Amino acid sequence: MRSLTPLEAAALVAGVGSVLAVLIPTFVRNVHASYVSEATAGVSDIAARAAARLEAAHSTDALPDSAPLTPSSVPRGVRVKDPPGTWDHPTWHALEFGFDTPHAYSFAFEAERTPDSAKFSAIAHGDLDGDAVLSTVQVEGSYHPGKAVELTPMDVEHEIE
Repeated sequence: MRSLTPLEAAALVAGVGSVLAVLIPTFVRNVHASYVSEATAGVSDIAARAAARLEAAHSTDALPDSAPLTPSSVPRGVRVKDPPGTWDHPTWHALEFGFDTPHAYSFAFEAERTPDSAKFSAIAHGDLDGDAVLSTVQVEGSYHPGKAVELTPMDVEHEIE
């Protein structure tokens, strides 16, 4: 087996470097995007459960109260394991939502109701790269007794921040 000439070695290093220059940023972007699926699935689940409660009861009273950002501090570039009791707010119990595994987002539920209508927002905030710029995923819903719940399209801001 012969050794590479300097020109062949340089071409090999340049080729491998070019491939890595394309693949590594794409890989990192895809890893961050996979974390976003936690937020999109979470807010979709929260919104679906709130909508199901409203439609099953045919009453705005079925909408749980607002729940604060949980956990209260948005994870900064890491996945966190919550201490016991973190998801004990009555709203999280009513919506059967919470985490018992490490996660990268904090979630909130905002609710407004009158006898004639109910509105809610399911929100996730994360800081995947730890730079203090938050990514936000949100779904809003509205309900009027006798009608189906209307959900807005999912809004995603700063997807991989």
